[in-house]
Amino acid sequence: MFRTLLLLVCFVGSAAFVPALRPGDTLPPTLQLALLKYSGGGDWYNDVNSLKNLARFCNQNLRTNFELEYATVEPGSADIFNYPIVYATGHGNMLFNDLEARNMRAYLEGGGFLILNDDFGLDPFVRPTMKKVFPELDFVELPFSHPIYHQKYEFKNGIPKIHEHDGKPAQGFGLLWQGRLVCYYNFETDLGDGWDDIHNDPIDMRTKALQMGANIVQYVFGQ
Repeated sequence: MFRTLLLLVCFVGSAAFVPALRPGDTLPPTLQLALLKYSGGGDWYNDVNSLKNLARFCNQNLRTNFELEYATVEPGSADIFNYPIVYATGHGNMLFNDLEARNMRAYLEGGGFLILNDDFGLDPFVRPTMKKVFPELDFVELPFSHPIYHQKYEFKNGIPKIHEHDGKPAQGFGLLWQGRLVCYYNFETDLGDGWDDIHNDPIDMRTKALQMGANIVQYVFGQ
């Protein structure tokens, strides 16, 4: 399923996947990002415009063809398998029941990808929740040499620092299942707020956040 979806995405240098267009023609959107609606009381609905802005940035700079409006999916729903990338954000509690944990695992093992955004305060909840999905895996900090930091945009020092939060350094963690990165967790930086346009972040910070988001997208489709 996901292999079929991947072939519909057109990155720079992948001209073979671009159909011949007449002047004035535009391609209909072929893919859509999804926001995870989880239980537990955390504000999963935060960062209203983040995915819209990320989709627009990727379309403009990676030649993807994302629909600008994102979908909302629940972790236990069969609908989640329609989306190659699911994004989860928030400040508070995140819980998966047994069915949701099994479904999330099936989604990630089947080729799906989860972006976890620490909007400040998510860390104590997201780690045990993902441990329920993959009991045998732990989050590992990705080295600066990891390909996710060296896609279209170069981040030689790893994930950029967007928001201060506790004043700790920004970190990018991952879950590796059978050698494949299935989940990227940004901690103490808040990429999602950088993607959104309701904050007064300096333009260079917003640009770095969007560029890092584009790197994640490009990496996912290149795995």
